[in-house]
Amino acid sequence: MGIVPSSVVLTSFQVMSRVFLIWAVTHSVKEVQSEDSVLLFVIAWTITEIIRYSFYTFSLLNHLPYLIKWARYTLFIVLYPMGVSGELLTIYAALPFVRQAGLYSISLPNKYNFSFDYHAFLILIMISYIPIFPQLYFHMIHQRRKILSHTEEHKKFE
Repeated sequence: MGIVPSSVVLTSFQVMSRVFLIWAVTHSVKEVQSEDSVLLFVIAWTITEIIRYSFYTFSLLNHLPYLIKWARYTLFIVLYPMGVSGELLTIYAALPFVRQAGLYSISLPNKYNFSFDYHAFLILIMISYIPIFPQLYFHMIHQRRKILSHTEEHKKFE
């Protein structure tokens, strides 16, 4: 829609991954709900979203304070690894319970001649963080360098 400069694909991926983690892992595996790792990703997500939507709001109003811009392009350095760590530790903590209960798994034989192992699927999700996390993290590092250095150069001429 062009209101904010976010990629529809990246935003959709982020929303789906968060819904997945909240519903398909944390909600579905009651035993992990009291894990510190859940608190870790919830705090990281919360702070990130407060900063992001403050950034978007002030940008739309054409009055973006430098502190908000700085927070958007700096605090992710800690918050992103914190959130990812919480997510991975939560999935890891859920694995034994998923395996024991056979949660969301479908075994053969069945009328559809199809099987699905949710435990293995969660392991694949965890492995997928290996190529995805560095790409997104270093993209943000690049964005930070580009956006904040431009701001610093601009301030020199004022």
